[in-house]
Amino acid sequence: MKSTTILEREKNGEIISLDDPEYGTIARLITKAQKLIAEINTGYHSPDETRALFTRLTGVSVDASFWMLPPFYTDFGKNIRVGKNVFINHGCEFMDRGGITLEDNVLIGPKVNLVTINHPVDPAQRRSTWCAPIVIKKNAWLGAAVSVMPGVTIGENAIVAANSVVTKDVADNTIVGGSPARFIKTIDEAMAAEQRKAAAAEALV
Repeated sequence: MKSTTILEREKNGEIISLDDPEYGTIARLITKAQKLIAEINTGYHSPDETRALFTRLTGVSVDASFWMLPPFYTDFGKNIRVGKNVFINHGCEFMDRGGITLEDNVLIGPKVNLVTINHPVDPAQRRSTWCAPIVIKKNAWLGAAVSVMPGVTIGENAIVAANSVVTKDVADNTIVGGSPARFIKTIDEAMAAEQRKAAAAEALV
């Protein structure tokens, strides 16, 4: 069945033109989000106040365990969903028109970019946009200045090294890094290495 609104069409990955007769709907939501972002990023807010502002931004109540350090930036806000015990460090940019989901216990480092929006390659259409969702699964950790591209899922317990650019899905229980991000090792391998290092340090005492 054909989507009936521009917001549904956008979330379904259709190409959206700035000349679309419904584009004003998107423009109005962008303006509303920018006003709330200005409020979030101006002055000091207690954790409870920040959660209340984030709830207004997304339109969905966030858990009392959610913690975010401003400044924070988004182009839309209404398509962000966060679970319990989620932490977002300062300076992050969420371009969420395609949908961003952070599951429970996700850690987002400073200056992380989650980008769900892109442009067609065709120069004649390049001012149009298309979107694909980003999902960060339980217990995943994104290091400082990581960028995640449209349509990517980061698996449970995964770690993305600082300054990485993630263009493909990341498997559960793995560590990736680089630009584009590539497999480095499994979480089990990393934990075993940490245990060996700790044992060696203890032996020197």
